Amino acid sequence: MVTPELLSTFPILKPLPHDTLSQLATLSSLRKFARRGIVLNAGVREESICFLFEGRLQGVDFTIDGREVGLYFVEPGDFCGEVGLFDHGPQPEFVIALTAVVSVFVPMESLRAVMLSHPQVFRVMGERLAARLRQMTRQRSLLGLPSIGQRVCCQLWMLVKDDGRQPVMISNPPTHMEIAIMLNLSRETVTRVFQTLQTRQIVKRDGASSLLITDPAALRDLAEGRQEL
Repeated sequence: MVTPELLSTFPILKPLPHDTLSQLATLSSLRKFARRGIVLNAGVREESICFLFEGRLQGVDFTIDGREVGLYFVEPGDFCGEVGLFDHGPQPEFVIALTAVVSVFVPMESLRAVMLSHPQVFRVMGERLAARLRQMTRQRSLLGLPSIGQRVCCQLWMLVKDDGRQPVMISNPPTHMEIAIMLNLSRETVTRVFQTLQTRQIVKRDGASSLLITDPAALRDLAEGRQEL
């Protein structure tokens, strides 16, 4: 059962009045997906927006020859499937579960009405859509880099949130396989790049769920092509 309290855990919905959250809660549903389950389908008009409560999602597309290409990640508290709010069109890409997932589906028509009556929700939706378009455009540009090492380093550098002057800890980083899908590479190729980065003490694994960027300046130089692996 979806409650107003559950909906208020999502940052974009938290500012809404309790009555509005209660109305949305009665119309929403809680769904669970196993790893690799399809959460949103490409090419069909989805009727709900997916808000991720637990787990991790990835937006993916496929090349003409059937190879999977990753586009973006969705973390807890975030949402996906919002494009249809603006044009009533079909979902442009698949969204799959990278882990076991718990998500809340809010009907698109109901959320559209809320968005139009609450400017702050409309603004956040628009900003989130613009940010995702910018990120996907940049992700596509990585595929054109001739150097495989530079591709992987660019992908890692995109995860660094600050100016990169001090060592940076990345929590729950993408796996080698997930990075490979994002960059249209094999997992073995990504692993070899990571081994080189570790040998040069640019990155260091800190357990299974953390990656320490020990030399952000060197990673940035590699990402921007000023150095080579």
